[in-house]
Amino acid sequence: MSKFSTLKIKSLTKVGMHSDGNGLHLKVQLSKKTNTLNKSWIFRWGAQGKNTMGLGAYPLVSLATAREKTLECRRLVASGLNPRDERDKVKTEIKVAKAHSVTFEKAAKEYIETNRQSWKSVKHAQQWENTLDTYAFKKIGKVPCADVSKEQVLAILTPIWTEKHETATRLRGRIEKILDWAMAKGYRTLANSAVLKGNLQPLLPTINKRKRIEHHTALHYDDVPKLFASIKDDPSISARALVCCILTATRTTETTDAEWKEFNLDKNIWIVPKARMKRDIEHRVPLSTQLIEILNFMDKSESSYVFHSRSRKSQPISNMTMLNYLQRKKDYEKITVHGFRSSFRDWAAEKGNFPREVCEQALAHSLADQTEAAYQRADYFDKRVVLMQAWADYCFGVKKE
Repeated sequence: MSKFSTLKIKSLTKVGMHSDGNGLHLKVQLSKKTNTLNKSWIFRWGAQGKNTMGLGAYPLVSLATAREKTLECRRLVASGLNPRDERDKVKTEIKVAKAHSVTFEKAAKEYIETNRQSWKSVKHAQQWENTLDTYAFKKIGKVPCADVSKEQVLAILTPIWTEKHETATRLRGRIEKILDWAMAKGYRTLANSAVLKGNLQPLLPTINKRKRIEHHTALHYDDVPKLFASIKDDPSISARALVCCILTATRTTETTDAEWKEFNLDKNIWIVPKARMKRDIEHRVPLSTQLIEILNFMDKSESSYVFHSRSRKSQPISNMTMLNYLQRKKDYEKITVHGFRSSFRDWAAEKGNFPREVCEQALAHSLADQTEAAYQRADYFDKRVVLMQAWADYCFGVKKE
């Protein structure tokens, strides 16, 4: 016979186990931290009630609900089943169902959002998004994290492992980290299928160390003026960013993240803060007269970013914007934005006849000779003013008299 009523439960203050009958008990405990009474439901069965299972805390689980759960447990016991084992099976099934509802793409986006604030720059997150979108999502984006297999990861990596080894290496590492995160979240129980050692490594071709450097496809400097003739009057943000990037010989993200506050157009200088530089050293960039004219013409009230996103003016353009613009132009589909740094460097050495150290400083490179670097303090700014103006004149096809 049942012994409890709601009123009786509320009035119970004695610490211990109180029976309602049929194996249902109310456990009353005194919390040492809060000095309050906590009450929870326990189902006991077997000889002298040696087997126990929690049914939930009171009043979250009401008396009526606790009795319903008890009745179900008694039915399981009568059928020769262990109620605790059956409950665990249900939990496992729910967990598996939940895991299968989380696709790799969903997990990747959640992982990126979780880590976005801790990464060095906004572009780091964009690089993750771009590489995953380009190579991974098409093949495993809709696949549950729980089911991503070694064969599927290989299908992503194999086509680019030799040709774009650096990209493939970074991509594999990103997939591995996402699956590690998914395992920690309970979205996956299998071993990580993107691990390299002892897993993918024996199945991928060994790349000679000298071939591991992924060179960026560059446009020969002879062809740069022709390209400029087709883009110099294009008022789009994409074209303006590309022109700026080429004329300053800066890296892609140094250009895309540029803010108006970094520019002094009266003094023809752009100072890229060290936080955005690869070597964490502030970089002074001389601005040519042609670039000053372009920048002066641009609306500075729209955004704090020089090259802002069309849809979100409070954000800079993606690091893929300039590349996508190039790929839409005939004859330039395979040219990379970063490759223009090589175009500039080759021109400066072969046609401009400028000193090596001035050219390297223009590219914000560290000197290979550590002894030389230790004594090098100047940034050759005045000489670079001449260099960058000569480069701009060449790009715009200005004829020397």
